[in-house]
Amino acid sequence: MSYPPLKTQGIAKAKTFDQLQYSITQNAGTERPFTGTYNQHHDTGDYLCACCDSVLFDDKGKFDSGCGWPSFDKAINNKAIAYRDDISHGMHRTEILCAQCGSHLGHVFDDGPTETGVRYCVNSASLDFIRQE
Repeated sequence: MSYPPLKTQGIAKAKTFDQLQYSITQNAGTERPFTGTYNQHHDTGDYLCACCDSVLFDDKGKFDSGCGWPSFDKAINNKAIAYRDDISHGMHRTEILCAQCGSHLGHVFDDGPTETGVRYCVNSASLDFIRQE
C-alpha cells in the first residue's frame, strides 16, 4: 500500500469548492450515481485531480461500467494514484486518492472487464478534464 502525502498542495483550491465537491475530495464523500459530469463523458483528453491538477487518467482507459460513476481500467501511470484500505459502511474496499495531494477520488475494484482486470470507480466531482484535439 502506498499512502498519499499530507494534504497541502490542493487545500487552497479545495477551499473554493461547493459543499458537495469539498465533501467528496476532502472528506471521502461520494456523489449520487448517474449524476456526475463525467459519467457519460466521451471526449478525447486527460482527467485531472480537481484539487491539484495532476493528470490521473486519460480517455483511452475510460469505459462505461454501468455503475453510475466514471470508470477507468488504468491510471495514467503507476505514480498517479495512492491506495488505502477502507472499511467504512460495513464493507472492505480499496480507496483511491490523488498521490500528489491526497484528495479522495473513489474506489478501485478487481472486476474490470479489460485485460487489466481493474475498475477505478471515480467521483466526477474529484476530476477536471482537459480536452485534446
